[in-house]
Amino acid sequence: MRCLGLDLGTKTLGLALSDKTNMIASPYAVLHWDGENYSLLFKDLDIIIKEKGITNLVLGLPKNMNNTLGFAAERSLLFKEALEKRYNLEVTLIDERLSTIEATNYLLDADMSRKKRKKVVDGVAASIILDTYLKRREK
Repeated sequence: MRCLGLDLGTKTLGLALSDKTNMIASPYAVLHWDGENYSLLFKDLDIIIKEKGITNLVLGLPKNMNNTLGFAAERSLLFKEALEKRYNLEVTLIDERLSTIEATNYLLDADMSRKKRKKVVDGVAASIILDTYLKRREK
C-alpha cells in the first residue's frame, strides 16, 4: 500500500511517493500538461499508479488565505472527480496553502539555483502535501 501526493498547477503536476510503510514522503516527478487535457496526465499516471502499487491519492487543495475556494481550488476539485472516475481510488484533499512557498524556501536553503528549483519545486510541494496527510493519518 502506497500513497501518491499530487500538486496540480496550471502547467505542471508535482508528484510525491510514500515509502512502503507510509511514513516518508519523497518528491517523485513533475509532469507537464496544457492546463486543459487530463489525458496528458493520465497517460503517465496510469503507469505510475500500476507500477508503484498506489492505493491512495492525496491531492492538494489550494484554498485562499481567507479559507475560500478560488479558481485554483475549483481546478483541483474537478481533477479530484476525474481521478476518482478513472482510478476508482480514494482521493483525499489536503489544504496546501503556502506549500509551494515552503518548498521554494527548502530549495533556497539548500542553495539550489533558480533553474534547478523551477524543475523540482512542484515535486517538493507534492511531498509537503503528502507528508501532511501521512502525519495526520498517523495520529
